[in-house]
Amino acid sequence: MIKVLLIEDEKNLADMIAFFLEEEGYITERVHHAKDALLLFPQFQPDIVVTDLMLPETDGNDLVDAFRQQSTVPILMISASTMLNDRLRALHNGADDFLCKPFSLKELDARIKALLRRSAITYSDKPLQEEKPADVAGHVSVNEYRRTLFVDGQEIEVTHIEFEIMKELYGNPGKVFTRNELMDRIKGSERAYLDRTIDVHISSLRKKIEPDPKNPRFIKTVWGTGYKYVI
Repeated sequence: MIKVLLIEDEKNLADMIAFFLEEEGYITERVHHAKDALLLFPQFQPDIVVTDLMLPETDGNDLVDAFRQQSTVPILMISASTMLNDRLRALHNGADDFLCKPFSLKELDARIKALLRRSAITYSDKPLQEEKPADVAGHVSVNEYRRTLFVDGQEIEVTHIEFEIMKELYGNPGKVFTRNELMDRIKGSERAYLDRTIDVHISSLRKKIEPDPKNPRFIKTVWGTGYKYVI
């Protein structure tokens, strides 16, 4: 799972952001002061840092400088400032993106995912061994960090919903998911889809990953209940 270090001195905002990120599946540590962030950083080893520009006793740019001396971790700066000079300074000092307050939490999530995608190839601090490896007993693998699905080492094109379904099944081998449980794991407007729509996406996934879609080896139907992934 992706680890986020959040540095925000407004405690209510920090709590709201952290709660949202944890609901989205991130592991989140939040601190309110730069000195605490510097102490926690080497222990927590985050995949991405989200930091406010204006912090007690410290400028967020100084914190970025300190992180950059030891890591290439993606850094997203957030601030109430809308001044172009503040955004440019943050980016020149080593921040990878800048998001102005107030912002949508969905946009924050999208910015985080974009930074993680862009850094996936060049991010040297944490090689992608944290990702779930390919099945030793099969030929399917899921890379959650890059949001990609592989069959026999070849990347397979899947839709957003197909990936979300596959991520849940693959990450919980043997667990039986009802259709409603799978729908609940898919965030956003997709939740309003009719129950049998899940069957359509499962059928599509089987055509893409199964040697014989009519006799599936990996995605099994549990009659009267739902589906499970078998290694």
